[in-house]
Amino acid sequence: MPDASKLSTIPVGQLGILPLESSYSLGQKVDRYLVKWRKERLIKEPKESIIFDGYEQDTFILNSACPRFASGEAKGTLKGSVRGKDIFLMVDVGNYSIEYTQSGIKKPMSPDDHFQDLKRIIAAIGGKGRRINVIMPFLYESRQHKRTSRESLDCALALQELVGMGVENIITFDAHDPRVQNAIPLSGFENVMPTYQFIKCLLKTTPDLELDSDHLMIISPDEGAMHRAIYFANHFGVDVGMFYKRRDYTKVVNGKNPIVAHEFLGDDVAGKDVIIVDDMIASGESMLDVAKELKK
Repeated sequence: MPDASKLSTIPVGQLGILPLESSYSLGQKVDRYLVKWRKERLIKEPKESIIFDGYEQDTFILNSACPRFASGEAKGTLKGSVRGKDIFLMVDVGNYSIEYTQSGIKKPMSPDDHFQDLKRIIAAIGGKGRRINVIMPFLYESRQHKRTSRESLDCALALQELVGMGVENIITFDAHDPRVQNAIPLSGFENVMPTYQFIKCLLKTTPDLELDSDHLMIISPDEGAMHRAIYFANHFGVDVGMFYKRRDYTKVVNGKNPIVAHEFLGDDVAGKDVIIVDDMIASGESMLDVAKELKK
């Protein structure tokens, strides 16, 4: 009887890692790991088989560039062939250390600029790749995953744009709200949670941490992060508390309603270690305010 498990090792196509400038150093680390892993891996098929053509290489990186015109506009270019390859594009939309020149003025790249460059490289591939996958550690526009009144649904639109351009799989880490994948129900969307790495690092760096309800409490700084706090509290077997933000909805400051006060719901935290679990940190003001309130 045929052994179907053997089919799991057959590559979709020759691997191609295509890191954009924003994530090139990460791409190099991934490439070094995969080169070493594939050379050491034992597979049942002979590696000289046509099925495994190109399975072992000195590097899987495919180089690209998005040069800018004087006006600030850009174009995507590939430095080599991608025909028939299983391509993994890597982009860090939050990397503001990269600059470009527009009309003689240097500007840091915004998430919008990085996303446009991603689309330019996909357009340069021009459908010649066997499969296109996007690895985006920080999901573009993930904060705008739902509509309040007359707002745009930017994250859903971005995902649909990528799928419309031929992307088959999108891989991200700890998305602000993974339910946004409902925008592309027939395409691959992998939301990798770093919970295990977080707990492992926490226990290694804080060996005197006592994991019981008498000494530890998990706090959510707002209602949006409550499900994450509950998840950690269940794993540690401790209590959970929550702050909720009282906002002034009659005003808008810097694009959002200002926070009037943080109100706490939960047991007394006196004498306990507290782990504050949030879904993301932008300015860090909420985290600082919560820490100050807990210290009172």
